[in-house]
Amino acid sequence: MTQHPTDLRPQGRAALLKAAPADAPGVIAIDLLQLAANWQGLRELVAPAQCAAVVKADAYGLGANRVIPALATAGCTAMFVATLGEALQARALAPGATVFVLDGVVPGAAAAYAESNVVPVVSSLPEIEEWAAEAEARSKALPCVLHVDTGLNRLGLSAAEVEVLAARLNQIGGRLDIKLVMSHLACADEPDHDKNAAQRSVLNRLRALLPAAPASLAASDGIMLGPEFHFDLVRPGYALYGGQALKTRPAPIKPVIEVYSRVLQVRDVAPGETVGYSATYRAEGPRRVAIIAAGYADGYFRHLSAASGATGGAVAFGGRLAPVVGRVSMDLITADVTGLDGPAVERGHWAELIGPTITLEDMGAAAGTIGYEVLTRLGRRFHRVYLERGRSA
Repeated sequence: MTQHPTDLRPQGRAALLKAAPADAPGVIAIDLLQLAANWQGLRELVAPAQCAAVVKADAYGLGANRVIPALATAGCTAMFVATLGEALQARALAPGATVFVLDGVVPGAAAAYAESNVVPVVSSLPEIEEWAAEAEARSKALPCVLHVDTGLNRLGLSAAEVEVLAARLNQIGGRLDIKLVMSHLACADEPDHDKNAAQRSVLNRLRALLPAAPASLAASDGIMLGPEFHFDLVRPGYALYGGQALKTRPAPIKPVIEVYSRVLQVRDVAPGETVGYSATYRAEGPRRVAIIAAGYADGYFRHLSAASGATGGAVAFGGRLAPVVGRVSMDLITADVTGLDGPAVERGHWAELIGPTITLEDMGAAAGTIGYEVLTRLGRRFHRVYLERGRSA
């Protein structure tokens, strides 16, 4: 295990990149210490509410096998995943944590859930019936979360279904160990949207029809709407990984990842010559172009391509932005480094794709998407370095 600085300040960053395997086309640095600090900062912000962690989709693409133990060590005892497979992994990695499964009980799989010691988030009357029947077969109450829909219109019990359930609780209530009543905000990234307060009001009204249980409404952006949205438990995901979607009310977090890719070649392009597939970019004057070992197979979106006269993505060299020109291909991007101040870009240099100059939100906005998708699309070809406890692994 190679010793490195445990932060991504310039000295640590330079050492980390220098130590990358010679054949690595790129490096993804994941700061587990900062991840833990982000969770702890959010926990302090929402106290006395409990702070859980959303670790679905392989911990938003950063590696559940490393992220989940780091969060558990930091003190996190409640984790949300999407599927039973993810739940089994989380149970193995954090045996002391309660693991909630957001997709709920898949039809016909109730026995598998019951045997796995996880808590499904049930969202419909048929699902509740199936879970209650499994509980009756086992002669014991089974834990669950009741997911009520307060206006998002995805998963969740409608108001009418909550009323039906409330009327039937005398029959099946003893089979359900209701750990939480939860809902999900539709417009948390728009703090002034009327729907936020409306959904909070609906949750309060619907939970009053159900047995007394803790409640949860806020995920990452919802946390920053204020204490009245925290209820008993919050469910940050994106914010844990350094995502800062809500600019007007920033969360007490810092970036967790940086991504770099190698320059394979630097070439001169004559006026009138084209760059990349379909000849979408034509040089109006002499240009110097860096060819970089990253593409859409690595999570660098094809939508970041730039035709002549258009704006696409960018990379950075020591804080200096270099625009992408031409099409992003599967394995390569081309960036215009003509006239950049400072040292000339050369073969073997590292281009910043995400880091101190280009944030997750910057890349997402340029690609017409969001930072959440940027995280979960990061490819597997890049060398991954996890920073923790004074060393990187």
